[in-house]
Amino acid sequence: MHRRALLIGSAATLAGCVTNDRPDNPGDACEIFRDQSGWWRSARSAERRWGAPPALQLAIIRQESGFRHNARPARGRGFLFFPGARPSSAHGYAQALSSTWAEYERARGDSGVDRNEFSDATDFVSWYCAGTQRELGIPFHDARSHYLAYHEGRGGYRRGTYNGNGTLLAAAARVQSYYDTYAGQLRRCEGRLNRWWSPF
Repeated sequence: MHRRALLIGSAATLAGCVTNDRPDNPGDACEIFRDQSGWWRSARSAERRWGAPPALQLAIIRQESGFRHNARPARGRGFLFFPGARPSSAHGYAQALSSTWAEYERARGDSGVDRNEFSDATDFVSWYCAGTQRELGIPFHDARSHYLAYHEGRGGYRRGTYNGNGTLLAAAARVQSYYDTYAGQLRRCEGRLNRWWSPF
């Protein structure tokens, strides 16, 4: 079992898709994908599998975790000096809830995916946004609405549970700004990225 784990870890490292390093410049998609070995291939693979583009994947992950691979919601206050419970099971780059991650595992047909791995997290975001586009008709360039559906769930989005939540609406506006910036940057450097990380 130990030998098998080592082999799997070695294969992942060689594939260049597994890294927990945060980008030095999270505001520049071209630099992110140039500096983080394998992330471009992961984002493109996720787009091919489900449909949501790399710019949308990055925008949501940046808002959710700031590209921290092991991010979790802050604990509440507990008794005396002990920390309280976390408000949700959200975890990893995409801050995916355990229940939604389990749905993704079933859709992917793979129970070995990991919320701490960028390749799996970006695939998860693309999967979820593709479902949102299919069910709610939200185009991928409407990153604001995609983020609201991502945060509140599609049912919550339909019910408008985000209305009146100024903090959430501001976060959704940031996601749209991130998306617009990333999409423009990637239009300029996508050719170079494809040459660097071919074949796809």
